[in-house]
Amino acid sequence: MTNPGWPMINQHLVPLLLLLILPVAVQAQTESQFEQARHRMVEEVVAGAGVKDPRVLQAIRDTPRHEFVAPNLRQQAYFDMALPIGFQQTISSPFIVAYMTESLDPQPTDKVLEIGTGSGYQAAVLSPLVKEVYSIEIVEGLGRKAERTLKHLKYKNVFTKVGDGFKGWEEHAPFDKIIVTCSPEGPPQPLIDQLAEGGLMVIPAGQRYQQTLYLMRKKDGKLEKEALRPTLFVPMTGTAEDLRRVKPDPANPQAANGNFEEEVGENGFIPGWYYQRQAERTADTLAPEGEHYVTFKNEEVGRASHLLQGLPIDGREVAEIELSAFVKYSNISVNLGEDALPSVGITFYDENRNDLGHNWIGPFRGSSEWTRVKKQFRVPIQAREGLLRIGLFGATGELSFDSVTLKPIPR
Repeated sequence: MTNPGWPMINQHLVPLLLLLILPVAVQAQTESQFEQARHRMVEEVVAGAGVKDPRVLQAIRDTPRHEFVAPNLRQQAYFDMALPIGFQQTISSPFIVAYMTESLDPQPTDKVLEIGTGSGYQAAVLSPLVKEVYSIEIVEGLGRKAERTLKHLKYKNVFTKVGDGFKGWEEHAPFDKIIVTCSPEGPPQPLIDQLAEGGLMVIPAGQRYQQTLYLMRKKDGKLEKEALRPTLFVPMTGTAEDLRRVKPDPANPQAANGNFEEEVGENGFIPGWYYQRQAERTADTLAPEGEHYVTFKNEEVGRASHLLQGLPIDGREVAEIELSAFVKYSNISVNLGEDALPSVGITFYDENRNDLGHNWIGPFRGSSEWTRVKKQFRVPIQAREGLLRIGLFGATGELSFDSVTLKPIPR
């Protein structure tokens, strides 16, 4: 029900490699063409980004993602991006679905609980990998639609219901695995209770716009957790939202870890940012701020190289936002047209996660020593969320950022 791509990433944020290798997806009209596009996506993007489990890769190859989105979005179904499914929700990007599925280590004898049915796509991917999938959706309209889609496609071992996922599905517990596709502040106790001893749970948890995807194993009745990567999912609503202690401040949006001074963990991911591609934290006492900055390097035209960060922003309270950063770059070549934008930018979304427009500073070309760039952007009054992004986005060369900051100007 997310995500990582979260909020419906516009075409400027789609990994440019896909725009090169999937031209057939743009015009896909037949099942054969959808299948070709899906297979290419798996090989070039899902496997290319590190998913290795052959059973998981085959499940992604076999699952018709285009059947789980609206007809007008089907030509985008095999881009590695989240897409809107109505009711302020999204279908997760194929990579994150595959990554979470692989992390769950699905086995043929497993009984799996999914929290957040959404479109039904994640349940469909799990279906051939496990014995049974029990999936809960709190939004009735989504839950009923997903149930119809799954039945139409003959996923006979997937069982759905409408309800509050925080409470789980006690009558079918215990579950060997639990996968949560929306984000609570922490793992709900009923889900912990319903997970079998030794079972695994994959769950995004944390603050509304600063989350970590965790792999958790139940041992002696408690969860041992392993941080997998920063991520951004839609919030778990219902009881989980009522219990949330840290609330976002949409009147004062700020960039988290914009100076890149927070230490990188063992997983290699830069805190505060997600969807990391070809980005490295660089130590340098001559950094414009502190002693670290982030560097993007890309030698292959069209290959993704970027960081993203979600943030709350309410256009009823914020009239403009000033975006600034220190940048330096060398040998940047932009030869993919307007979609390749080595830049720092922000996209605004309304309450239904519809794209309200992308604003950027750039594109950067050639070479330059450290320089400060700054620009003010008008915030649409309908804006409720923003997506901050930095990187090469398909261009080649080397690009560094430091002190990425946001300054809201009240309405």
